[in-house]
Amino acid sequence: MIVDRLQVRFLGLQPYEPVWQSMSTFTDSRNNESVDELWLVQHSPVFTQGQAGKPEHVLNPGNIPIVQSDRGGQVTYHGPGQLVLYPLIDLRRRKLGVRDMITLLEETAVELLANYGISAHPKVDAPGVYVSRDGIDDKIASLGLRVRKGCCFHGMSINVDMDLSPFELINPCGYEALRMTQMKDLPTNQSVNYDTVEKSIVELIKHNLKISSVEKIDTPLMR
Repeated sequence: MIVDRLQVRFLGLQPYEPVWQSMSTFTDSRNNESVDELWLVQHSPVFTQGQAGKPEHVLNPGNIPIVQSDRGGQVTYHGPGQLVLYPLIDLRRRKLGVRDMITLLEETAVELLANYGISAHPKVDAPGVYVSRDGIDDKIASLGLRVRKGCCFHGMSINVDMDLSPFELINPCGYEALRMTQMKDLPTNQSVNYDTVEKSIVELIKHNLKISSVEKIDTPLMR
C-alpha cells in the first residue's frame, strides 16, 4: 500500500531556493499514486521569511541573503549544522489535518531530544519546540508548513551543531529577544553527531507516521 511507504532523500548541504522550488514542483505534480517523501538537508546560510513575515523582524542581515518564502510563520535562519526536515506528505490520504501534522513534528522533535536526555516541550501559542533554562524557554526547533492540494511541504528545523549568532540579527519567528539554543550546547547523555541525529529522526518519523517501508532514493530533485 502506498500509505505504508516513505521515500527518503539525504540531500546534504544545499542552497535554499532550489530545494524550495523542487518541493513546490513535487507537490504540484504529485497524484494519488505518488509515494510520500521525507527530505533531510542542511542549508547554506539564509534568512527565510514566511508568508506573514514582517520586514521589521529582520534587524541587520549583513551579507546573509533573505528569501521571501511561501511557508507559514515569520523570519528564521538556516545554516550548516541545522537539520531541516521537509515532509512531503499527502495529508488527506493519511487523514491528517494541518494541526495534526504540526503536532506530529513537534512530538517527533521532543522524542528525539528525550533520547539525548534533553527535556523539551512544544507551546500551544507559538509553534516549535523549546527547552527551559533559567526559567526562560529557549527555542531549539522551528516549524513552518504550507499545504497545497491536500499535501504539505516545507517543515521543521532542529538546531544540532551550528553557528547560532545569525539568529541575533533577527527577531526569530517574530519574537523580540527570543533565545535560540542547540543540542550541542545542552547537557546530553551521549555525544551529539549530526549524522546520527539525522538517522534517528528518520526512524522517529517512520514510527509516528506508522510507516512500514522506508526507501532511500538518490534520483535528482524535480525543478
